[in-house]
Order: sequence, then structure tokens, then C-alpha cells
Amino acid sequence: MTAHLSGFYLGRSKIRWGIIGCGDVTEVKSGPGFQKADGAELTMVMRRDGAKAADYARRHGVARWTTQADELIRDPEVDVVYVATPPDRHAHYALAVAAAGKPAYVEKPMARHTPECDQMIEAFARARLPLFVAYYRRCLPRFLEVRRILAEDGIGRITGIRYAGSADKLSDKTAWRVDSAVAGGGHFLDVGSHVLDLLDFLFGPLRAVTGNAANLAGASAVEDSVAVSFVTEAGIPGVASWNFAAAVPEDRLSIAGTKGQISFSVFGSEPVVWVTPSGSQQIDRPHPPHVAQPLIQTVVDDLLGRGACPSTGVSARRTSLVMDCVLDRYYGGRTDAFWERPETWPGRRL
Repeated sequence: MTAHLSGFYLGRSKIRWGIIGCGDVTEVKSGPGFQKADGAELTMVMRRDGAKAADYARRHGVARWTTQADELIRDPEVDVVYVATPPDRHAHYALAVAAAGKPAYVEKPMARHTPECDQMIEAFARARLPLFVAYYRRCLPRFLEVRRILAEDGIGRITGIRYAGSADKLSDKTAWRVDSAVAGGGHFLDVGSHVLDLLDFLFGPLRAVTGNAANLAGASAVEDSVAVSFVTEAGIPGVASWNFAAAVPEDRLSIAGTKGQISFSVFGSEPVVWVTPSGSQQIDRPHPPHVAQPLIQTVVDDLLGRGACPSTGVSARRTSLVMDCVLDRYYGGRTDAFWERPETWPGRRL
């Protein structure tokens, strides 16, 4: 993989942003971060529904809006494009941004499968442009504190990693997350990617990945139960599981060591629990009002040549590859447009 290029806008004082797909994810999580990050300005937004695009622009103080993605991508007052659509349009719009000679910041998961990630990475590398992905947990205070504790031998030598998770029932508004043609699979792609990317951030690339996926509740054609086994670069074994058909929600990542244990929610904001022979501590590191803003700040700093963003196309591809490894048997392979041949999926029940 080509090394990431930083300082693309070296010498500039401000980055002007445009958003493709100003939907729910941009209302609080990310959108305001482009206005509030130091050295950033949100100048234009796009949504296919003109009334909703105009309403978003009015409420968020954005000067201009459009219903045409190409218009935003090629606008001379837009320096960088944030692709905030569902995953099926990530590669399409990212490739158009690269062709226009601009950097991109793409929502997670990076794409529906690794081949689309590769297309994106190759296009930006060929154009010598930076590509970022919105795995914002890499910059949240609670996870930076966990990383610090681990680096400072806070639980001794790490001996095991375990995650268990589930998810609330999907509403009609989020049904696309279990539409393979849009999401690239089931809810695992949406929420599981966050966990796997966080593990990559804390421990480096995951190795020896194996797993199984099944459809047990039969509510949709995609997987609803997933189990993963892996080994970190340092040889630490780990397991992770997701049960999206469970009645009781769960979300806990536990890291065991020779001198203690640290455990925490990946999606919640309750305190991190750090247990050692001397006792138990609760470490409270609240989320910022706009959880993506710290990562957005690193993107701006990276582009201005005053820092580095920890979430790039190359790092995000690793997470997509892990998910493809785990889901391969369920879908009968994930190197093609598998969403177009659901009748061939070995794991399908419906």
C-alpha cells in the first residue's frame, strides 16, 4: 500500500468542506465538527431531496446546498469532500472525488467489501491524494486513555481480549443496514466495524482471523450472529461475538493481563473499569458533544501539515478485510458483487 500523504494543503489556514449526504449521521455526530474544528469551514452540502438539503443548510449555517453530488465535488470553494452516504455509494463518490483532484473523508465502513476499498485506495494513491475514513473512536478520550494505560503496563502483560455485543432492534429508518446491496451485509458491517477498528487501533492489525456467521432469527436474509477469533501482532489471542437477534443488549470489551484487567463499553459512555490487585478504579472520560469532531480535527491538521490523522483508507481497509474473512462462507465468497446473487448464499435461511 502507498504511504499516506500529509500536508496536502500545506500553507493554507483553512480547509473548506463539502458534505455528500447530509442525513442523520451528520446532524450531531459529525456535521457540526466541520464548523467547529480549528481551521475548518463547512461551505456546501448535498442531498438528493432539495427541501431537506435546504433545511439542513439553514439550520447548520451552511452558505450553499445542492441536489447534485457532481456539482459539490467540482465546486472550486470545496477543498475536501465528506462522503456521508450509506456504504453502497462510498466507492462511487470517492472515485469521483479523486478524479476531481480532491481529498476525501468517507463514512465507515469504508465500503461494502475489500475490493471496493482497493479501488478507492488505488485511485487516491494514483492521484497522490489523501483518503481518510470516519472511524472516530480512534480519537475519543476514553479510548485514548485505555491505550495509554495499556502502553504504560497498567495491567501487565496482556494475555487475552474478549468482546461481546448485540444491538437494539432496527427501525424502518435504518433498515438499509440489513440490506446487503446497500450495507454490504448485515448489522455486523455497521457496528462490528467500529469494534474491529478499535482493536486494530489498540493492538495493531489483527492476524490469523477466523470466524463464523449465521442467520438464526430469520428476520432478514443477512447474518445476525457472528463469532470471530484472532491473534494480535504481539501474539495475544482474542475473541469477539455479536448477537443481533438477542433479547438483551450487550456491549463489553475486556482486556486481561498479568497484573489486572480493563473493561469498557465500545458504544456507551459509562466509565472505563480498571481492576488491579490494589483495587478497582472507574475512569470517566465523557464523549464530546460531537463525537466525530476530534477525528475531523486530525484530518484538518493532517491536510494543513500540522499533524497526522490515525484513520486512513489503508487502516480502514484492514477492518473491511477482517469482516470479509469472517463472512466469506456465509455469502459464498466476498470478492464479487455477492449482493446480486442472494440465492447462492450458503448461510441464507429466507
